[in-house]
Amino acid sequence: MTLPLNPAFAATEPPPVMEARRWVEGVTFPADRPLINVSQAAPVDSPPLGLRQALADAALNDPQAHLYGPVLGMPALREEIATQWSAIYGGAIRPSQVAITQGCNQAFCTVMATLAGPGDEVILTTPWYFNHKMWLDMAAVTTVPLETDATLIPSAEAAAKLITDRTRAIVLVSPNNPGGVEYPAETLTAFRDLCRAKGVALIVDETYRDFDSRTGAPHDLFADPGWADTLIHLYSFSKAYRLTGHRVGAVIASQARLAEVEKFLDTVAICPSQLGQIGALWGMRNLRQWVAGERDEILARRKAMIEGFATLKGWKLLGCGAYFAYVEHPYDMASDVLCKRLVSEASLLMLPGTMFQPEGSAAGKRQIRIAFANVDAKGIAEVIRRLAAFRA
Repeated sequence: MTLPLNPAFAATEPPPVMEARRWVEGVTFPADRPLINVSQAAPVDSPPLGLRQALADAALNDPQAHLYGPVLGMPALREEIATQWSAIYGGAIRPSQVAITQGCNQAFCTVMATLAGPGDEVILTTPWYFNHKMWLDMAAVTTVPLETDATLIPSAEAAAKLITDRTRAIVLVSPNNPGGVEYPAETLTAFRDLCRAKGVALIVDETYRDFDSRTGAPHDLFADPGWADTLIHLYSFSKAYRLTGHRVGAVIASQARLAEVEKFLDTVAICPSQLGQIGALWGMRNLRQWVAGERDEILARRKAMIEGFATLKGWKLLGCGAYFAYVEHPYDMASDVLCKRLVSEASLLMLPGTMFQPEGSAAGKRQIRIAFANVDAKGIAEVIRRLAAFRA
């Protein structure tokens, strides 16, 4: 007898990163050509020593670190986020408009659960972040693709044509995963104005904001006194402070929205990790210069990637920023087939564009995402060399 399965789950694709990892199972890589893994956009190095010491001290000496905390997060962390974000964006954010989640993926799922149900529609730009699409599929929410042109920058005018009476939100990720592009401030403003006029939510995911190549605030959405009537902002501490395993993210939204968020979080997790929040708060207060150094390193890798692809015949760099290069390959085969061949023939593990585009997308078959979070300039040069040497 087979137990019942929610049909929405049955219709949801498996996790792409886990699928890609299975491609290397049983493969023996030559000693002179070890595997270079550019499939996942998460730092593998440990947090800096000071942060690890703060975590250890809390684990040993703070009894509250092992107990349930407030569902919406530690008051001190919510206050710090409100203070720093208000200064960064030149706006007014109150601690009551901040919630802490177990990573930014949970932030997205939480917010979306309060916005959309079966049969509703949400607009995602393509290429999209696959976990966003997976949640919508599991929730039986219809994903409406918003195609982007060669710049990978979405158009509010194009989005307006997709809005129906079932549309609940438009989701933007900047710097973009997987595309790497940084959305201009005027693009975000145009989407804010569109969403406000149509009565739908604008969700802006800035997981990779700390590695934006621009100086100053990337937009002025929070400077709008009425921002909370339209904007929902998502953030992750995983990338900035290497806290991936501690799962700490944030939602900034209206207080009324967070009252609904609290229902979801109390049911799913009760509260975010206390140790993770302690680490995030310590990082916010002590690691500004360290994060600036990390940003400089990522920008150096971005430069190496841009320069490297300029030398690759037939390949096209569509976008590059944060942890990502999004490229178009020159071969007469689908990108998922090519990526599997690159594992065995070039010892490269990367994700095909088919994982970031609607099923059957012609564009997805030509595209590949390369994540360089854990590959320095020397490693990037080796990636370029192997791609140049590959023969289909």
